[in-house]
Amino acid sequence: MFKTILIANRGEIACRVAATARKLGMKTIAVYSDADANAKHVTSCDVAVRIGEASVQQSYLKGETILEVAQRFGAQAIHPGYGFLSENETFAQACTHAGVTFIGPPASAIAAMGSKSAAKNLMAQAGVPLVPGYHGENQEPGFLQQQADAIGYPVLIKASAGGGGKGMRVVESPEDFSAALLSCQREAKASFGDERVLIERYLQKPRHIEIQVFADTQGNCIYLFERDCSIQRRHQKVIEEAPAPNMDPEMRLAMGEAAVAAAQAVGYVGAGTVEFIVEPDGRFYFMEMNTRLQVEHPVTEMITGIDLVEWQLLIAAGERLPLTQEQLPMSGHSIEARLYAENAENGFLPSVGRLSHLQLPEHVEFTNGNIRVDGGVRCGDEISPYYDPMIAKLIVWGATREQARFRMQQALAETQITGVHTNVNFLSRLIADDSFAQADLDTGFIERRRDTLFPFGQTRSDHVCAAAVLAVLSEESFSAASQPSRSRASVDPWAIQDGWRLSGVYRRQFIWLDGDTRTQVFYICDTGKERLEFEGCLRDLSWTAQRMPSGACQLTYVLNGVRRTATVQKQGERIDVFVEGTHTVLCLQDPLRQALQGESHLTGGLTAPMPGKIIAVHVKAGQKVKQGDALLVMEAMKMEHAVIAPSEGVVKEVFFSVGEQVSEGVALIGLE
Repeated sequence: MFKTILIANRGEIACRVAATARKLGMKTIAVYSDADANAKHVTSCDVAVRIGEASVQQSYLKGETILEVAQRFGAQAIHPGYGFLSENETFAQACTHAGVTFIGPPASAIAAMGSKSAAKNLMAQAGVPLVPGYHGENQEPGFLQQQADAIGYPVLIKASAGGGGKGMRVVESPEDFSAALLSCQREAKASFGDERVLIERYLQKPRHIEIQVFADTQGNCIYLFERDCSIQRRHQKVIEEAPAPNMDPEMRLAMGEAAVAAAQAVGYVGAGTVEFIVEPDGRFYFMEMNTRLQVEHPVTEMITGIDLVEWQLLIAAGERLPLTQEQLPMSGHSIEARLYAENAENGFLPSVGRLSHLQLPEHVEFTNGNIRVDGGVRCGDEISPYYDPMIAKLIVWGATREQARFRMQQALAETQITGVHTNVNFLSRLIADDSFAQADLDTGFIERRRDTLFPFGQTRSDHVCAAAVLAVLSEESFSAASQPSRSRASVDPWAIQDGWRLSGVYRRQFIWLDGDTRTQVFYICDTGKERLEFEGCLRDLSWTAQRMPSGACQLTYVLNGVRRTATVQKQGERIDVFVEGTHTVLCLQDPLRQALQGESHLTGGLTAPMPGKIIAVHVKAGQKVKQGDALLVMEAMKMEHAVIAPSEGVVKEVFFSVGEQVSEGVALIGLE
């Protein structure tokens, strides 16, 4: 067994590997970029070494530097986690040449599966079923369009290298093919350094089911059942569960054996995932093999009770698989939800910022506990534009799928995050959705259930607005209490914020904005008796507040005899309210300040929906555009976003050029 390993990754997977290595008595070395100098994974390891600047090209992708660190500090092995160098055959080969064990498959297996086109040709020879399509080397645009026309629309353009939904486009008609191909190639080049693509028939209402495989150096290979990963946005997984709903034993056996055949065809060693696309009638086709551990591996751990990271370390050290296929246990049902810093209501655009308040459910690690949390951030950490915006993973287990679904609802209700946009409310609606509850799943689920998952124009309940009012009052109370004690003679009576009035009645107006929804509430204090007025209706009020370490406030309040607890955080005019399992963001409108500012806050142009880099500009000053035209393209976290003209007009000015970094909300283009 290894004495010391280096973890060539960051975030929750680096923390997870460090914990497992520590359990086995190993010392660990972390590497970090300038952006991660104070990250959780840095403090989780015995030694931490800076390897470069914030960008991945200058840090986590510097294979030579990472290998040098491993040799300098005596690491016998390197665990690449997932992403970054985990599927880099050159790095795996360099480790072997340097006498350092790469905790993953041989470089030859990575190479065989690294090209989706080559992998599919290999799978065809191994008898694994494939989706009809073109997987060849001819990348001439006209030829690729001919192949797409022959396959029939809709087709899927997919980057030949890499994964994670990067470099993928669904094309509905021949007229859209050229633009989609160019965008797909550009994104693939930026993400994987390889712009080659393949073309496949786009299946209607398919499920995405993957098989976890494990192989040792003695030639043994097994499958640890399946995971359903059909719930996706932008071809990236949002919810995963194991076992797959409605999976009969015969289909599980057929897919498992196909996955093992795929792994054995390339001489695989270690943990890997063979991904299939499955049609409603049960026909399944090989999509790709991820030659690494997957983000969603915890659901397999929850139903088997097996620590897959521990198995990785054992197999890499030359040991045999601990269990045979017949000995593998499977119990209950597990669901995983990925918590992302993103705005689900605005096209799932990534969000950056500091985690000013972070509260996650209690969990038990590495067991079939009810609720488990895998996270790599702490309160106060920064979600930067340099890396994937995942905050943490919630994983639950239940004796049945319905019990697991209920526990996921519970876990999401206990999750509180401020400082960035998150998908927590969206996940709560998704888990509660009737179609999800009935396991009516497919890769187009989110779009198909859009009206339910993205309800428009919701009215805010009185208790949410009440908690927001109390957020302001408690903040003022805490602020007053923190002031140094002074004699009554020296106190400015106009600065006292206790609500006292000569008439005995204190009446204060609050106007809350939630998007386009405006709610007016009056707080009334009459000789010590507190009430709130909603549209002329008075409600009795009593409350207490307690400051939390994060700076948020824990409220207990009774509104018309109904007692509730809430967590609130006030940052300027923004109020985050967590109550009854929902997170609501309200803005306190100040009519006087708005009148003084007038129209000065308007930018007069199309603004950046997220922080990122300008990678393409399609227009210039004086150019006429029509509604729907793509004006420029931004990139953030390796995801492209096109800024579209909202109406017909003339470009007045383009404020940025290709290569420039922009902040969220800045004006990009002026239109007349």
